[in-house]
Amino acid sequence: MVEYNPFSHEMVDNPFPIYRALRDEAPAYHNTDVGFYALTRFDDVMGAHLDPKTFSSAHGVTIEGIDMGMPFLIVKDPPQHTWHRKIVSRVFTPRRIGDLEPFIRSTAADLLDRFVGTDGFDAIADFSLRLPLDVISELVGIPQDLREEVHQLCDRIAARPGSTPVPPEDAVAASGELAALFIGLVAERRKRPGADVVSLLIETAVEDDDGNTHQLTDDEVGYRFLELAFAGHETVAKLIPNGIVALAWYPDQRRELVADPSLFANAVEEILRWDPPSHYQGRWTTRDVEMHGTTIPADSRVILITGAAVHDDRKYDDPELFDIHRDIDRHVSFGFGNHLCLGAALARLETRIAFEELLARFPDYGIADTGVVRQYSSNVRGLCNLPIVIERVAVGA
Repeated sequence: MVEYNPFSHEMVDNPFPIYRALRDEAPAYHNTDVGFYALTRFDDVMGAHLDPKTFSSAHGVTIEGIDMGMPFLIVKDPPQHTWHRKIVSRVFTPRRIGDLEPFIRSTAADLLDRFVGTDGFDAIADFSLRLPLDVISELVGIPQDLREEVHQLCDRIAARPGSTPVPPEDAVAASGELAALFIGLVAERRKRPGADVVSLLIETAVEDDDGNTHQLTDDEVGYRFLELAFAGHETVAKLIPNGIVALAWYPDQRRELVADPSLFANAVEEILRWDPPSHYQGRWTTRDVEMHGTTIPADSRVILITGAAVHDDRKYDDPELFDIHRDIDRHVSFGFGNHLCLGAALARLETRIAFEELLARFPDYGIADTGVVRQYSSNVRGLCNLPIVIERVAVGA
């Protein structure tokens, strides 16, 4: 019988064989020790995303429940979720995202130009972490002198050094520290409003279906920014290295991208499918659900395993293969339905530009033999160090 412990470091190192066994042998898996059910097939995960009445987000989206009861957008159900999202979506209009493209490109170029002519660099510490952190900070107005502190707090929130679902005390403390930091920034901005996103969210009101007008409080705006700061840089900081690994393993496809830049957009979709940064999203059942001969009772924790769904051979041919030409009609790497990631378009843009700029300077690179380190966190899977070696073609070769 297959066993799945999402907090096991061995499992996190390579979860895909276990994901396959879950899809084939236990598609409605029950972990009695930790206390959750898990869905792994693409159609089941997609169906749960599209049925928020049955699979509620209100009890938090992690197994640990560290986010339960917190005023996050991601743990709200309609109708509250609807009007909260309407306000925050003002941050991610196509125009705002489009206006960021020159900044994203110049930031990526500046970060990478430092290493032209060198033997290599750490793709995470020197590039993939700094790029989305600076971009989300530019978008939401995090001052330059606070950005490193914001990153360190986000890392502490996500850290899971042990192999149990109990969040470390430091993660809980970091959540409070980061919330206080942002709530303080909101209070300052309310006193001295400007033409920034914080001021926009403070001043914006929306009308719900009953005709009631809503505005966010300082605490609510602060927590919106905590969500945006965390998701806006932690996930992209993991996604880019996952793609760097993929293109190191598949150098022929890397050479295709260098030769034909029109392939970059679809390559980003395949990176998202092949190894998404967020491997599961938690839900809570509001009624009994019958699936694959198993009854999932009401009031049960259910996790939707994105990392398994995007490798389901019922949906994708040869899913373990990385293929930048793959036809991807839809995937669940950014969630789906009500909780489709607000920053999906920005993440795609950042990732595409990151690889355009990276491969324009370093079309040939390899991964160093030592120094690769995996980060163990809650539901985000990725590396914290990825040293790459810049390969140079000898003159006259």
